[in-house]
Amino acid sequence: MKNEKLRNIAIIAHVDHGKTTLVDAMFRQSGLFRAEQQVDERIMDSMDLERERGITIAAKNCSVVWNDVRINIIDTPGHADFGGEVERALSMADGALLLVDASEGPLPQTRFVLKKTLEAGLGTIVIINKIDRKDARPDMVLDEIYDLFIDLGATDEQLDFPCLYAIGRDGIVKQEVNGKENNLHLLFDTILTKIPPPVYDPDEPFQMLVSDLGYSDYLGRLAVGKVKNGHVQANDRLVCIDRNNRQIPLKVTRLQTYQGTALQPVQSAEPGDIVILSGISEATIGDTICTSDAPKALKRINVDEPTISMVFTINDSPFSGKEGKYVQSARIKERLIKETLMNVAIQIEVTDIRDRFVVKGRGEFQLAILIETMRREGFEFCVGRPEVINKYKDGNMLEPIENLYVDCSENYLGVVTEKLSIRKGKMTNLINNGSGRIQMAFSIPSRALIGYRDEFLTDTRGTGIMNAGFAGYDIYRGDFPSRFTGSIIADRQGNAVPYALFNLEPRGILFVSAGEACYEGMIIGEHNREVDINVNPCKEKKLTNIRASGKDDAVVLSPVKPMTIERAINFLRSDEMVEITPKSIRLRKAVLAAQKRRERLSRSA
Repeated sequence: MKNEKLRNIAIIAHVDHGKTTLVDAMFRQSGLFRAEQQVDERIMDSMDLERERGITIAAKNCSVVWNDVRINIIDTPGHADFGGEVERALSMADGALLLVDASEGPLPQTRFVLKKTLEAGLGTIVIINKIDRKDARPDMVLDEIYDLFIDLGATDEQLDFPCLYAIGRDGIVKQEVNGKENNLHLLFDTILTKIPPPVYDPDEPFQMLVSDLGYSDYLGRLAVGKVKNGHVQANDRLVCIDRNNRQIPLKVTRLQTYQGTALQPVQSAEPGDIVILSGISEATIGDTICTSDAPKALKRINVDEPTISMVFTINDSPFSGKEGKYVQSARIKERLIKETLMNVAIQIEVTDIRDRFVVKGRGEFQLAILIETMRREGFEFCVGRPEVINKYKDGNMLEPIENLYVDCSENYLGVVTEKLSIRKGKMTNLINNGSGRIQMAFSIPSRALIGYRDEFLTDTRGTGIMNAGFAGYDIYRGDFPSRFTGSIIADRQGNAVPYALFNLEPRGILFVSAGEACYEGMIIGEHNREVDINVNPCKEKKLTNIRASGKDDAVVLSPVKPMTIERAINFLRSDEMVEITPKSIRLRKAVLAAQKRRERLSRSA
């Protein structure tokens, strides 16, 4: 049977193609807000990091009502590193809105999210957004979308998708590019007619797949998911079936649904409803919540395997414990395990070394967001260089490969192809349409992109666009240099002195400012040459009683670019680490003492 009073739809797209902005307009035009009510932009980007970076990191739920039908909307991330959030969100949806930029067209994450949607058998409404751009090419983009559907093996029914044209920022969706519509009514009507209502079996008892977890200071852990079959009421006694088929008894203390972005308590929920259950202390994502009389597990959520790993360990530098609130390995381990419960794409592996944990994820950006989140929560720890996770098959080592798409000025074609070929990249396509910009496609190892993004922006003077998507595993392509520069390392503890830094500037790019605290083994700059050098950043100018010209000249230092987590982990070599505290990001050697580093180097030689 079908529940005609509901529609569950996921909004999917590549990063920055306008998902969250369109959801804002849907809120306003569905009557959720009063006409004079002041509302923030990008309401669904509720995390501080999302607002700062302008991207969606975690999938979130909300709802609007149109013609007495409730439309549950799931806003999904558009960055490839947060693909696990997309897979989790699609488990609650019965259809999808695919947004594509009218100028950029389908990009790597468009392919990824659409592939997952088609595999789930969901119907799709395609919206070509930003048709008001000067460089918009909606007709060509529509042809590219059809090619993408065919390439991904879409069925005839999936290929027969409705296509709409939008200016999401202004809240306009049109049937044709030159249409006269000036609101979103067409979009709402299309959702009601083209997206199927939730289907359920009236003979089955209550079943719900846990697709998301939340936490409330008053209600404890919250389990979010779509009711597959049956009805549920507040205070019902249920069971949770975990991955080992254990049945854990639980009692629903409160039942809530989404009304806009807020949670609304309800007494009961119908099949197809996206509900929030509280009183669920042990549930994890992928578990099934059902009745104790007829327990029956649903198929668990499957996500792609992680491709990148990083070592997390305690901070053992001389400044340990001075800035962080949580520094113990037990606290760090507890926080990482909590992250694996909330994020299905993150895995943690406990090593033989007590204070060392290996965290695995989809990409270095996903792990950088985790590091930044923990840092803001008061944690202090160290992380190592991101490493790719290789596989072995028939005696051959396989490594993860990415499809890399580059859009840049044709003036930078040479430097980009040279750098990528050194990193074992193979060009698979080159398009030059005579506009002055070119589009290139490469097949390249995932490890080659670690540390390359900043270099790419420097080489293209900040005008290049680079997107990558996971393509699978292939034979290991061989070694290549990860960095052509060395590190400038402090050889003692103290505060950096302007006189010393001024004389070190010709050696490379400095990371510390005058007066900043340093310690032995701390990396204070990037050396111009490949070798590391140990320097004294605390050296002061000797005072004499002899007058000399230039003796009292003011020392003017070059400004220091603030260190970010992404920049820090991209800079790392295998023997280096990043010290993360709530106040500071410091680069350091894994072995701090210079004498021990020399001994280790001589033994390896």
